[in-house]
Parts: sequence; structure tokens; C-alpha cells
Amino acid sequence: MRRVFRLLAAAILAAGVAGCTSISYYAQSLEGHVEIMAARKNVGKLIRDPATPEALRVKLTSASAIRRFATDELALPENSSYSSYVDIGRDAVTLAVFAAPQFSLTPVTWCFPVFGCVPYRGYFSRKSAAESAAELQRQGLDVYVSGVTAYSTLGWFSDPLLSTMLRQDDTYLASLIFHELAHQKIYVNGDSAFNEAFAVSVETTGVRKWLRATGNRAGLRRYEANRKRSADFLGLIAKTRDELRQVYGSPRSPQQMAAAKAAAIDRLRMRYRRMRDTRWAGYRGYDAWFYSPINNAKLAATAVYGEQVPALLRLFDLCSGDYPRFYAAVRRIGNLPRPSRAQTLKTVAACD
Repeated sequence: MRRVFRLLAAAILAAGVAGCTSISYYAQSLEGHVEIMAARKNVGKLIRDPATPEALRVKLTSASAIRRFATDELALPENSSYSSYVDIGRDAVTLAVFAAPQFSLTPVTWCFPVFGCVPYRGYFSRKSAAESAAELQRQGLDVYVSGVTAYSTLGWFSDPLLSTMLRQDDTYLASLIFHELAHQKIYVNGDSAFNEAFAVSVETTGVRKWLRATGNRAGLRRYEANRKRSADFLGLIAKTRDELRQVYGSPRSPQQMAAAKAAAIDRLRMRYRRMRDTRWAGYRGYDAWFYSPINNAKLAATAVYGEQVPALLRLFDLCSGDYPRFYAAVRRIGNLPRPSRAQTLKTVAACD
């Protein structure tokens, strides 16, 4: 725990030049992190403890097997992450606050010691997240707040399994563990789109491999159906983003831009309803996303997790599904300057 305090105390000191708001932000980060780290319980002991509820024991046993698979079959880091458990007693471990200008799809970014620049700020407190969102809105920005179920320190500490990670089926749990361990494997400071696309590519290929290895054919069919819907969803978002780029790049007045923006979002919802009721045969899993407010910050946040995924999956195939070769290729591309990195991803034709 001394390393926690040294790292975050240094961050708070560095933030002093930016004013009290930054100091309070790092202070809540320190408090929330220490609270989670202090509450960790060893997974093996919980599994053996007769007082552990049976449902939790089953989940932790599955998590342990998934964790072993991550190292043995996906060449992900072998460390003590996800060997402990914390019941956090709430629906999300943190809340991510995204912001973007009223007439731009480029998200606001914040820079932090160690982790670099990212297009969001994370809060352990719902009250603090709401206050931050309100302040950004007062500045005239579009704002989007999203709950986060997993917690990662990029391998600096032994990240625990959280109660929020165990609320769905084992496929969801595997996807979270593979995703977060991928961040520990490769992380490029200041390029969230690249980092998230890489983690999603490891998550996607890893879950497929795990479901095949466990003989869960029904689970694999459900997973592939979900992936197709996710690709359809991201396609809808990409189309609307293209429409909005044209609007924001045009010589229209602010009033005209606002009207065109609202019309584009209305068309997005219309296209979604048509897809849901036809192609998806009434599947309503995305209703909550579409029927809550949509703005530039929400569209930008969604793009961070999806735009570069196809390119990374294509690279994985070029590497013949060999994880060490794939990681080496990703690391080489990650070491390039950012403009070259994005272009190389689009045009790469070989693994090595």
C-alpha cells in the first residue's frame, strides 16, 4: 500500500499547479482506490470457506479457471490480478465523465501522471461525477456519464475481481478479465482508441477460444450473435458521425447546426428502430442507449471503443491467431508516432 500512496501523492502534488479542482480530483481517486485495495479478500480462501454463499463460490471458481486460461492460452500477464475479490456494494465501481464541444465530435481529453491523456475523467463518487458533469455543461459542452464495471491499474497493483463483474454470465466475466489483462500487456500513453481497440480484440478472440475450449457451443452462438449486433450498432453510430462531421464542417449558423444535429440524431433513432424490429427480430438490448439523451460526448465515447477494432482483428488473423506474434506486432505499431500508427493499422498487410 505504500506504493499506492507514493504514486497518488505524487500525482496530487503534480496537480497542484492546476488548482484546487485537480487536487480534489486526485484526492477522491486516492480515497476510492485505497478503499478497494484494502477490502480485497483472497479468492482461494473464499472458495474454501464454508461460510461463502454457494452462488458466489461458483462464480469465483469460474473466475479462477478463466484467469488461468488467460495466462496459459492467451499469453496474458501472469500475476496476482483477479486472485482477490471485493464486494463494492454498488452498481458501478466508477463513473466515467466524457465531454465534447457542442459542434464537434472530438472529445475533451485530460492528462494524468503515469496513464497519459484519456477522453474521460473517472469518479468513485456519484456525487462528484454529477458535479463534474454539471460544471462541464455550464461551460457549454455536451456531457455523457457512463458507469464502469471493472477497475484496472494497468498492472501497477493486484486488481481484484469486483461484485459488479460477477452479475452476468461467465462469458461476460471472461470478456472483462481478458480485456483488462490486455491493458496490462500493452498500453500506449495518450491513445485511448488504440488501447481500447487492442483490448477489445484480445477480449473477442479470447472469449471465442475459451468458449470453444470449454465446449460451450450454445454460448458461442449467443456470443457471435451479440458481436454481430455490436457491429451493426457501431455501424449506425459511424453513419451518424459521418453526417455530423459534414454538418460541423459546413458554414452554417449555430442555430442551423443545432437543428441539423437534432435531425441527425432523430434519424439515428429511426434507423435503430428499423434495424431492431427487422434485422434483429425485436431484440431490445440497446433500447436504453438509444432512448436516453444522445449528444457528441456519447457518440465520441462509443467511437473510442469501436472504430479501430476491425483493423486489430484483421491483424490478429494476419498473425494466424498466434498471441505472442500478435502482441509483438501491436507493440511495434504502438511504438510509432500517432499519425503513422493509425495509418499503419489501416494498411498493414502482414504480421511481421
